[in-house]
Amino acid sequence: MKTTAAVLILVASAGSASAQAPATATAAGCPLEPMKFHACALPKTKTFNPPRTADGRPDMNGYWERAFTSQDIEEHTAGLGTQAGPSLVIDTPDRKIPYQPWALDIKKDIVERFISPMASCFPPGVPRHAIAPASHQILQTPGYVVHLLEYSHAYRIIPTAAGPHVAGPVTLWQGDSRGHWEGNTLVVDVTNSNGLTWFDNAGNFFSDALHVVERFTLVDPDTIHYEARIDDPRVYTRPWTMVSAFTRNTEPGFELLEQACYEGNRAVEGAESVGLTPYPGVTNIRGGGR
Repeated sequence: MKTTAAVLILVASAGSASAQAPATATAAGCPLEPMKFHACALPKTKTFNPPRTADGRPDMNGYWERAFTSQDIEEHTAGLGTQAGPSLVIDTPDRKIPYQPWALDIKKDIVERFISPMASCFPPGVPRHAIAPASHQILQTPGYVVHLLEYSHAYRIIPTAAGPHVAGPVTLWQGDSRGHWEGNTLVVDVTNSNGLTWFDNAGNFFSDALHVVERFTLVDPDTIHYEARIDDPRVYTRPWTMVSAFTRNTEPGFELLEQACYEGNRAVEGAESVGLTPYPGVTNIRGGGR
């Protein structure tokens, strides 16, 4: 009973997601399978001279589609409401998230105990923001990059001028992002996560000790190589890296529409009726509070 309710909630949370890329799909002449895309696209980023904004930065303005959904960032087969997909993890021997043993034990039944945070209409968090449902938009102005989602009005405002992270014990759903440019790559350092979101519908998780370094690099005018280096010494045995791609949406007249999703929505009532509860963060699951 709990399993069925959990599946229904996860399907509801991805209801606006477009189909993910077929295994044979390509972008910028590279296979979209993450490991192959990474190996093929990185050399191309070193020789590609991207179009520039008025302040001389690589121009990523526009609408974008992510290559893979956030159903499960590890390799998975097709199931109810889930398309088969490859692992986005590229640098562990088995291409799985390197959980510490206690964390892997929690992961085994996490979706049968807790409601997916995105099903509750909470912000996706980082790095899930990059692979979250529906279309994306990037807006650039001098000193800032804004990353918008059609899903649930989610957004990130990334300052690219020098400046420190938010001070003290402040934690945020989307974390605190600080960006800078390294050549043609936008590098975003993210700290201060509240640890209350997941990477995907499969319940892959982290704590509020999460540190993410993202890298956005144009491979050609219509493709972005996206890389996120993940470090959380409370949960994982080592840092690890996930990779995906953005492909430009060139549909004439396209724009983001309202995809309403609000905290307290009634879609989660079925899960609550069979005992699932809002995800409290792994610190509370282990005991000791936040």
